[in-house]
Amino acid sequence: MRKFFLLAVSIVLLACQQQSGNDLKTLFSLPKKLKEVSGITYFPKSNLIYTLEDSGNANKIYALNAEGKINKTITVTNATNVDWEDITKDQAGNIYIGDFGNNDNKRKDLCIYKLAKNELNKENAVSEYKISFSYPEQTEFPPKKKELFFDVESFFEYQNNFYLFTKNRSKGFDGTVFIYKIPNAAGTQKATKIGEFKTCANYNHCVLTSATISPDGKKVVLLSHDKIVLFKGFKGDLFHKGSQTEIELNDFSQKEAIVFKDNTTLLIADEKTNKVGGKVYEFKLK
Repeated sequence: MRKFFLLAVSIVLLACQQQSGNDLKTLFSLPKKLKEVSGITYFPKSNLIYTLEDSGNANKIYALNAEGKINKTITVTNATNVDWEDITKDQAGNIYIGDFGNNDNKRKDLCIYKLAKNELNKENAVSEYKISFSYPEQTEFPPKKKELFFDVESFFEYQNNFYLFTKNRSKGFDGTVFIYKIPNAAGTQKATKIGEFKTCANYNHCVLTSATISPDGKKVVLLSHDKIVLFKGFKGDLFHKGSQTEIELNDFSQKEAIVFKDNTTLLIADEKTNKVGGKVYEFKLK
């Protein structure tokens, strides 16, 4: 019985680790014109962070240098910013824009835009193709208030597929997250639910706002306002079947964007709200 108790304690400690608040290092403040940053992706060779803003903002992406200055602004001429909520890239360096913000769970025009890497040097760029999709589990627009599972602010591209992690807006929030898989190919594609898991039952602390996968494909990290969820030890793309660890950032703000800088270092960005945030941070996993 004592052995079982010690094992249980060890599992609990593993599932909710704390790192020092000093581990969240401020790199720079975001430019004042970027008030609603909703996603970031990183290019190590140029040391540039690409970012975008969500609904109500322009159909533009911005490249930031190591000092946080805007290096270039790219207008995506054939894309509309209905609600751009995250940005990612593939191994070849093509960028993808997730236009799938769906606060009211009413949208029927969810999509992802591909911006080829050779377009990143242009002021006016053209999206190579658009991926349209819907969720087979959603049959009402909107669903009942206790079934608002179909907003998304978190995705990444991995081995020619996109992986989306839902933002649960249901009444009686319990931390449930759905994982959807969508092929990276032009046209209308099927979103397949490949699993679900739970964070915690406190919306302000456990609702998901961004996602990233490490360059070596061995870690997946999901962001909330004051913590990250780390998945390791998974097989294939069954990320939720690996170990799930919550790591406290010890800093509450409207964190909206995360990306791996390398296999152990994360970049995190937050919006400025009530004079708090509006910065890019670095966080090293231990």
